[in-house]
Amino acid sequence: MNPAVNTKHHLEAIKAIQNKLLGKKLTYREVFNLMNEISHKRLSDILTTYFVAASFKEGFSTEELVYLTRAMVETGTKLNFKGIVADKHSTGGVAGTRTTMIIVPIIAAAGFKIPKTSSRAITTPAGTADVMELLGNVMISERKIESIVNDIGGCIVWGGHLGIAPADDIIIKIEEPLSFESFDKVIVSIMAKKVAASTNHLILDIPVGKTMKIRHFEDAEKVAKKFRMIGKHFDMEVITDISETFEPAGRGVGPYLEAKDVLEVLEQKKDRPLKLEAKALRLAGKLLTICFKDAHINKSGEEEARRILSERIALKKFKEIIKAQGGDDQVTSDNFKTKAHKKEVLPKKNGTIKEINNYNLNSVAKILGAPEDKYAGIYLLKKVDEKVEKKEPLLLFYSQDRYRIKEAEVTLQNMPIYEID
Repeated sequence: MNPAVNTKHHLEAIKAIQNKLLGKKLTYREVFNLMNEISHKRLSDILTTYFVAASFKEGFSTEELVYLTRAMVETGTKLNFKGIVADKHSTGGVAGTRTTMIIVPIIAAAGFKIPKTSSRAITTPAGTADVMELLGNVMISERKIESIVNDIGGCIVWGGHLGIAPADDIIIKIEEPLSFESFDKVIVSIMAKKVAASTNHLILDIPVGKTMKIRHFEDAEKVAKKFRMIGKHFDMEVITDISETFEPAGRGVGPYLEAKDVLEVLEQKKDRPLKLEAKALRLAGKLLTICFKDAHINKSGEEEARRILSERIALKKFKEIIKAQGGDDQVTSDNFKTKAHKKEVLPKKNGTIKEINNYNLNSVAKILGAPEDKYAGIYLLKKVDEKVEKKEPLLLFYSQDRYRIKEAEVTLQNMPIYEID
């Protein structure tokens, strides 16, 4: 045993895991001790895996969720901001929907702080941090984040190296090979990081669908209720946006392609992904509404979000964020070039797209190399309800490794992304 390990605390942590496996409720002391042992890497991966498995099977009581959130916050780094601090998060499950990078500059341009600490990919081919990393440095110190946000209003950084809710990051690594998280774990993971970042106004995007993390509206409502409940315990106003989701809102899947989608929306390009824009505006509008209300500002959140985007004020703010994070603020969707090889994929028959299988989409994008290969991914030329013909491309494969493109083509035969009628 590591000499730095406190034998008493270590044994208590193991006892807490045993209790959870037996279906017993944990006390705050048990939860704090367990998170403290995990965050300081004093608990083996095997024991942590037992805790993850028990949590997935048994779930948590309301008290345990609050305990876990508080313990994860208390055992890690905190960002300190005053006034209204906004944030947005998604429960995830759908690739190619990079609304965060559109929402952050809109909220910051409206005059509110939004310190966005994002994750890397867990179950999809790209996390927000993976995408933003192509445009600016995402590994920024706690003090630098506070300086940037106090100066220009927002940032988009990777939270993993900051030590914010460190136990959660370790648990995520345990979950990653199985590509699953329990609903309760998703809730705690998100809320702990929001509390640690001083968030007091949160919009939560909950996509629902058979290939999403949350498949049923009934489950989504339960999850939303738990989020709001935990928010009250930490003086945080939480609003939710539950929507049935069949496909990515954008067209690009993978860091580079998703970054290009974001730039096209912010630049208001004619051929920009309009569904991505609409979703970002809906979420930003709802978030601005509660911020304006508490700031006693008589404005419509939705109208202001649309104005900030359409007048390219959000684009200007995004460039400020890129520059503050050490990136090139002269980047545009036109001069932002890929380094990957490209391969067109044609449909096997004429017809109409009935469905997009998001599981298969994620899997094939990962085979192409995403997110490790930042330029790898899939560009969807066709979406649900659109007609396709044999001679016109259906999608584009991108990878810096030609072998991976061939492997993706073979995989596509057994794991089709589109269902065509």
